[in-house]
Amino acid sequence: MVCPAAPRLLLAVTLLLGSVVAPASQPVQGQAGGGPGQQLDRQSGAGESILVSVYVQLEFSDKTWPLDLALPPASAASSPRNLTGLSITTDCNVNHTGHSHCACRPGYQWSARLCSSSISCPSHRHNHRPCDCRIFSHPVPSYCQLLPPVPGNLSLNSQLQMPGDVLNLTLLTTQNATNPKWFLRRTESSKCIALRSGAQVSLSSHQGQASLSVSHPSHRWAGEYIIYFEAQGFIWKLQQEVKVPLQKAEVARFPDELSIACAASPGFQLSCCFPSTNLVYTAAWSPREGSQVSLIHRTGSQCLLLDVQHCPEANTTYTCVLESQGLDPLRRSVAVTIIRDGDIACPEDFSAVAWNVTKAGHVAQVPCPVNKAGTVKRLCGPDGAWGPVQHNCTDVGILALYDEARLLQAGQGKPDRRVPQILERLQERAEVTSSPSDLLKLLSTVEVLADVVAEVRTALTPSALKDLLTITDKVLDTNVSSLWTLAQAQEPSMGSDFLLAVETLARSLCPKDQPFSFSSSNVLLQSELLEPPLAGDYQISFSTQPPLWVRIPRYALTPLVHNGTSVSVTGLVLQNLDHLLPSNSRQGLGDLQYGTPGLVLVISIMADGKAFTQAEVIMDFGQTHGALHCVFWDHSLFQHVGGWSDSGCQAQAADDGLATQCICQHLTAFSTLMSRHTVPENPVLELLTQVGLGASILALLVCLTVYRLVWRAVVRNKVAFFRHAALLNMAICLLAADTWYLVGSVFLPGTQDLLCLATAFLCHFFYLGTFFWMLAQALLLAHQLLFVFHQLSKHLILSLMVILGYLCPLGFAGVTLGLYLPRGQYLREGQCWLDGKGSAVYTFVGPVLAIVGVNGLVLAMTVLKLLRPSLSEGPSVEKRQALLGVLKALLILTPIFGITWGLGLATMLEEASAIPHYIFVILNSSQGVFILWFGCLIDKKVQEALRKRFCHTRHPSSNISLRTGSLQLGKVVVTSPKIQSELFHGVGEQGQTHTIPPRRARAGIRLMGPGPGALHPSLLTLGKAGFFH
Repeated sequence: MVCPAAPRLLLAVTLLLGSVVAPASQPVQGQAGGGPGQQLDRQSGAGESILVSVYVQLEFSDKTWPLDLALPPASAASSPRNLTGLSITTDCNVNHTGHSHCACRPGYQWSARLCSSSISCPSHRHNHRPCDCRIFSHPVPSYCQLLPPVPGNLSLNSQLQMPGDVLNLTLLTTQNATNPKWFLRRTESSKCIALRSGAQVSLSSHQGQASLSVSHPSHRWAGEYIIYFEAQGFIWKLQQEVKVPLQKAEVARFPDELSIACAASPGFQLSCCFPSTNLVYTAAWSPREGSQVSLIHRTGSQCLLLDVQHCPEANTTYTCVLESQGLDPLRRSVAVTIIRDGDIACPEDFSAVAWNVTKAGHVAQVPCPVNKAGTVKRLCGPDGAWGPVQHNCTDVGILALYDEARLLQAGQGKPDRRVPQILERLQERAEVTSSPSDLLKLLSTVEVLADVVAEVRTALTPSALKDLLTITDKVLDTNVSSLWTLAQAQEPSMGSDFLLAVETLARSLCPKDQPFSFSSSNVLLQSELLEPPLAGDYQISFSTQPPLWVRIPRYALTPLVHNGTSVSVTGLVLQNLDHLLPSNSRQGLGDLQYGTPGLVLVISIMADGKAFTQAEVIMDFGQTHGALHCVFWDHSLFQHVGGWSDSGCQAQAADDGLATQCICQHLTAFSTLMSRHTVPENPVLELLTQVGLGASILALLVCLTVYRLVWRAVVRNKVAFFRHAALLNMAICLLAADTWYLVGSVFLPGTQDLLCLATAFLCHFFYLGTFFWMLAQALLLAHQLLFVFHQLSKHLILSLMVILGYLCPLGFAGVTLGLYLPRGQYLREGQCWLDGKGSAVYTFVGPVLAIVGVNGLVLAMTVLKLLRPSLSEGPSVEKRQALLGVLKALLILTPIFGITWGLGLATMLEEASAIPHYIFVILNSSQGVFILWFGCLIDKKVQEALRKRFCHTRHPSSNISLRTGSLQLGKVVVTSPKIQSELFHGVGEQGQTHTIPPRRARAGIRLMGPGPGALHPSLLTLGKAGFFH
């Protein structure tokens, strides 16, 4: 360095008092300070003597001083005091402030005590040479001392480390050695890298010995290993060269395989690249006849290129051979296939990149663009059609940072310095993330750094934490989210792993740098240091959508504060991450039924450098649509892929009623699961349900009373019996179901006792019974429409209806109870009904939707039968009558067949609107009212029976005219109420009037008329009308 003041030299002058004695042995090669040629000159002699070293200071007018000092001629005659040696020990330069910067000459060293008490020179602080240059403020600086012999040696199990070996270096000392420090100077760098215990490195020190072990070393572990240790008051240095051969996987060839059409491409090029090491390798291609070989040197690697001028006549395998003395050759082969006439091949394709002609069943490869590592591959299918393009290109900058992070994790480098450096550079590379491979490597780098920070418990600086949060914000950006789908197909757990890494790094901020806050579009963080004594609860809020408030009670934090310990609390909100996590939920939550509102909250508490996982935290999530469940991300679920779980968390309404409050007893990543298929609890809907059920129960009681009064009058034939029997049993089932449901919702809210269990089972059974009796009615109508002349057995049909209406629902309800009750998935939380989170509710929804679908088909068939004759042949008056008949059929059959329950699909699909829920509640909770009106009171037979019973009037005659197109088939005159009640329909000859006695009426099964030619499909109209009138 250039110094304004005169330089100084400290000299050691050795005087021999008395006779000269033989000196002690000097340090061997490899010691700190140099070899023997750099020591003081000493002479041997006989007799007794005393060796004395005198240190003097010399000043020079400039910086040119003699490197070697010669003894004066008179020194030999100055017996008995002989000057036997003269050597420079210390170089010092004095700066303008009067401070001396002093460094030792080879063979001399500062004492360990002085090194620990003095200041290192700024220019020498990061060269890993212990106690090299020191700064002194007093006018007369200290001087370096002569080193004694090295008190130990460094042994290596094998200088040449083979693949799979464990590298072992051991320090053996004759003196007590302390404070060993290991370093590695790699082949491609002049910098020394500090070594520590890590994924591959193991360090130990015991009773004067120190050892280093490296498992599975690669070429990145080749170089010079250095150890510094303290002994005899000095800091010593020993070094050892280690060589590691290349492994086969470290030799890259391009392409892996090649198929070529010689007519289109007469020549081709192959490459073989390998990293530079401290071993000398010779590379060669075989065969190489008619080819040119060239060696290209790149930073840290070499590539041997083979330019084949002409296609070989047959399929040929080219082999790249790497040889080094004393090692087995490394071989990497490339198979070249010749495409001949008649072979199936994929044609050239220049749509995105240049794909040459490739033989069927082979993979074509092209190199990645500039600054990208890897290859782009495309399979040629067996039929000669190109397959999809597979991009395996990774940004070289991101890849280099990932390799650095992996080496840091393995044990190379100091985490407190390297982690911030890698994060700073990674934040810059996040801007160029453009492929799934880039995203995977970037996230993997963050995960590796998080593992390192967690292992060594290092603290992040504010700038490093800001870089991490900036990376996270860019990763969660919607422009990058399209890459997540492709990346997750390769690595399903990447979202969960990244969340865990961000959790780990976010809580690692150095306490002295708090409070700290960060805000961006996707990431919000607040960190605060709480000093004892705690004044109250810890509270923070985040301006998110929905709004979020967090509170940790004082009583939850007090046990963590002891002996004056400060507590660091960090709140981190990640938006859009929930959509990038795997769609996994623990059994019972149902991943298809719930979604998150778009944010994940991470709460961390640190005290004494330790992360706490158990503490009560209260979170208020602003009002959102849907029923909310408080959950956290459990990284251990689904074979460590992760999933949502609600263990240890509960949800309740907040004090103001405008938010959902989550109370959890542990700390991790929280969120809420929102039901996609329900609207939030609405008192209006609850009131409508209860009112509708009450009205339905009253209407069904009236319906049963009416049937009790008119049963004999209305049931006069088998068809009427079947219809009214099904309707009666349907009313009984629906009455029981509505009653039990109302009891469960009004009198047993939120209970989970045996009565609630019985209520859920009976509701399940009776509601299913209602629908199966609806199905029985629909099947009977379908039979009458399709098989007009077919007679039905009363006892057989009634038995089948009972089996269908009662045994089938009982089977569904019993199996559901047996399957889901032992698992704890039978009852819905807070209700006496089937659990909607799992699959229990589907044992009700599935049969209901199936029955509604079948009944809908029967209704459609009925409408078509009603429309077919009139719309095709009749005049406008008949068309209007037919349309009125269709409308009447729809009004009657829709509630009777339970078609309105099909609106349940709309409530599941309509996530944003509550209208389908209101319509569903109004129509289906009041179904008993519709059954009373359309199934009972609107029936003319019932009306006449009631009129006869209460009014005692004679029923007038009624005429029924039947027409087919413009042809009037006949007129039936009914003169007796008894005959009219049993009449289904009758037909006379054209223009004639007949009286049909009861014995000849067949309820739409046997038609009386002029003969087969007079039958017409329009006659079925009265048959259908007679079924539901």
